[in-house]
Amino acid sequence: MRLMFSAVLLVCALGADAAQPIPNALIDYASFEQNVIRVGALREQRRVTETQFMSMARDADTIVLDARSSEKFAMLHVKGARNLSLPDMTAEELARLIPSKTTRILIYCNNNFLNEPAAFPSKVLNAALNIHTFNVLYAYGYTNVFELGPLVDIHNTRIPFEGKLAG
Repeated sequence: MRLMFSAVLLVCALGADAAQPIPNALIDYASFEQNVIRVGALREQRRVTETQFMSMARDADTIVLDARSSEKFAMLHVKGARNLSLPDMTAEELARLIPSKTTRILIYCNNNFLNEPAAFPSKVLNAALNIHTFNVLYAYGYTNVFELGPLVDIHNTRIPFEGKLAG
């Protein structure tokens, strides 16, 4: 009986706390939702073909950004890409890596490449790294972002790679 009474008190206490917002000045979910809507329309216009991606990547003023972990990046990455893992993205780190907020940035992720699961393990569709990276860059004010659109076989692409697994 005493255990049941304690459980009821705990549930009541949690219920009361759950109804109250928990303030955190460093998290703004409503703004995140607004950005997702804005970025969604822009992202669809900025998805590029393999040929367009390679052409844009050759431009010296373009940054190819790989937001995977440094471990996966070291295994294999698009030749010339720069690595900044998504969890490490801050205003300071982005500014160090990208000359200006108008610099053209090309992104790609695990879900762009088949047949190299060690370096490019597939994510669930709604957690693909491109989606998060595009949104984060936009949130930081980087608006000239383009994304590799297609799913390509790592062994049949013309995109050049480098890293420990490059063959």
